[in-house]
Amino acid sequence: MPAPQTYPPPAGHAAAPAPPVRRRLPHWSDIAPLLNPRLPEVNPTRRRLGRAYTLADLRTIARQRTPRSVFDYVDGAAEEEVSLRKARNAFLALEFRPRVLRDVSEVTTGRRILGTASALPLVLAPTGFTRMMHHAGESAVVRAAARAGVPYTLSTMGTTSIEEVTAAAPEARRWFQLYLWRDRAASRDLIERARAAGYDTLVLTVDTPVAGSRLRDVRNGMTVPPMLGVRTLADMARHPAWWINLLATGPLEFASLRNWKGTVADLVNHMFHPSVTMDDLDWLRSQWDGKLVVKGIQHVDDARAVVDAGADGIVVSHHGGRQLDQAPLPLTLLPACVAAVGDEAEVFLDSGVLRGSDVVAAVALGATAVLVGRAYLYGLMAGGERGVDRALEILAAETRRSLCLLGAPSPDHLVPAHVSLGPRHHLRCGTHQ
Repeated sequence: MPAPQTYPPPAGHAAAPAPPVRRRLPHWSDIAPLLNPRLPEVNPTRRRLGRAYTLADLRTIARQRTPRSVFDYVDGAAEEEVSLRKARNAFLALEFRPRVLRDVSEVTTGRRILGTASALPLVLAPTGFTRMMHHAGESAVVRAAARAGVPYTLSTMGTTSIEEVTAAAPEARRWFQLYLWRDRAASRDLIERARAAGYDTLVLTVDTPVAGSRLRDVRNGMTVPPMLGVRTLADMARHPAWWINLLATGPLEFASLRNWKGTVADLVNHMFHPSVTMDDLDWLRSQWDGKLVVKGIQHVDDARAVVDAGADGIVVSHHGGRQLDQAPLPLTLLPACVAAVGDEAEVFLDSGVLRGSDVVAAVALGATAVLVGRAYLYGLMAGGERGVDRALEILAAETRRSLCLLGAPSPDHLVPAHVSLGPRHHLRCGTHQ
C-alpha cells in the first residue's frame, strides 16, 4: 500500500505541538566514553611537536623558536624569491588521477635508490650551517635519517665533520655533497675522507658558479659565525635558549673550511670555481669509484651530457630557488629529463617538496626519489632531533595515504597517468607556504 499523503494544516489551524522530550539522569556508562583520560604532556618539546600535523605547522613553530636571520636563511631564496614560490605552486597546481577498486590493503612506501633499499622515495638533501639551526646539527639529522631508513647527505658547508657524522650514526646510509673548489687538492682530500668514512654516494652540486643574491641574508647581515651587532643582541633577548645552546656547544664553524669569517655569498665566491666544465666532471669520475650524482640540472641537454660523462644519477633542481631567480621549474622539467636519460641513470627532484603528496607526484612523473632540505630543517628548528623525526613521520604518513588514495600499493606502481600538471602555473602572491 502506498504511504498516506500528509498535508499542511488549513490556514488558521495551528499544528499539534510535538510531544515533550523525555529526560533522564545520564549513567556513568554514557559519560565514560566521552572522557579523555590522557594526562597533559609535560615535556615541552613533545608538547610542541604534538601540535604539528603538517610541515607548515613545523615551519610556524620554527619561526617562533629561532632568530630571524637563522629562520630567514632556511626559508628564503634569491632576489624576489620568484623561483621558490613557483616551485611550490607547481605542486599545488597539479591534479591527481586516482584509480579505484584497487587492492591497497597493504601499502608499502619503500623504494630502491641507487641500488639500495630505502623506506621512502626520499633523501635528506645537503644543507649548510646546520648547527646554526639547532646546536645538535648534522648529528641529530643523520640519526633521524637512520631511524627513518632514508639516506642523509652531508654538505661540504656542513658544521659537523665527515668523520663525526659517521660516528653519530654508523648504521645510516650516508652521501657526501661536494663543490669543486679552486683548490683541487682540497677537493681530493674531502673525497678521500668521505670514502674512508663509509660514504657510498658523492653528490656534485653544479649550479653555484657564483653565489645567488639572497636578499634576506643581506638585509639580516647574515654571517658565519653570527656577529654580535645591535640587531643580533636584540634578537638574543627574544631567543635566549637558542643562543645559550649555541655558545655552550663549541664554536659554530664549517667543519671542512676552517677560520672563515664573512657572509655566505662571500665564501662561495671565494672558494668555488666558476670555470668548472665537463672536463672537471670527468676528473671527479676518475677519483671516485662509488655512486656519483650530479645536482643542479636545469636543462635536458645537460641531463644527457652528465650521464654520458658517467653520472649514476641527476637531480633536477634549481637549488630551492636560492641561486638563479625565475629558473626553470624542476617539476615541469622532470618528465623531459627522465625521457632524455632513459634507464641509464636515476633521476631525482628537489625544490618545492613540502608534503608526502609532492613525493608521490614526483615519483609518478618519473623520479626515483626526491631530495628535501627545508622540510627537515623546519623540524630541526622546531624541536631538534625529535623535530626531524616528526618531519619524517609526517612525510611518511602523507606518502602512504596518498599512495592508498591513488590506488597504488607502492611507489613502483606509480605511473605518469596518476598525475596531471594541468595548465601553465600562475604565480601566486605571498609566502611559498
